[in-house]
Amino acid sequence: MDRLTFGSLFDVVGELFSDEISIAVSDTAEYVYYRPSRRIDLKIRPGDPVIAGTIAHKALHTGQKVSEFIDRSVFGVPYHGMAVPFYQSGKLQGCVTAIYPVMTEGKSVVTVRTSDGWKPIPFHDVVYLEAKDRKTHVYADEFTGTTKRALQEYEYSLPHETFIRCHRSFIVNVHHIADIYPDTHSTFLLAMDNGSQVPVSQSYSSYFRKLLGF
Repeated sequence: MDRLTFGSLFDVVGELFSDEISIAVSDTAEYVYYRPSRRIDLKIRPGDPVIAGTIAHKALHTGQKVSEFIDRSVFGVPYHGMAVPFYQSGKLQGCVTAIYPVMTEGKSVVTVRTSDGWKPIPFHDVVYLEAKDRKTHVYADEFTGTTKRALQEYEYSLPHETFIRCHRSFIVNVHHIADIYPDTHSTFLLAMDNGSQVPVSQSYSSYFRKLLGF
């Protein structure tokens, strides 16, 4: 396919989408077109390889539509996206990816449910968050509450210089980690300053060590 014609076509198609959505198109190995939005730019350039961990790579690998959240470890910013592979004469040719910005918030508290209302907890007082029983449990210095917001949402709305995802069920505030102990299978156990213990799973251990520099 002629890339000028290809690009012009997707520039027009892009006008049908919100200004908040970026669009990337790849063949089976590299990106051939990219249009950033006003809200999110993954800094993709035509010719860049489709790397593992992206939804484009997953769509090409499975041959099926993929829709999910990707954390900041891949492109440096978290995003939601949907990638759809396309075929010609039954042969996989590439995929089209729509990239949505994650929600950002101009506040510095986590608001949780209490027995008689709600309580806003400043970020610096939050020790850790845990996904359990279809709710997110928020543990602060002297208070525990719940919220219906998913842990995944907090992963991108909380300040990343302070809060780190260390497990599929946990996000911790690094300022409240008292000690780090080795555990089995290259994992760790975090002793928090409120007396709690939080696990670091194997899938997050290398990312966790890199961020904390040990």
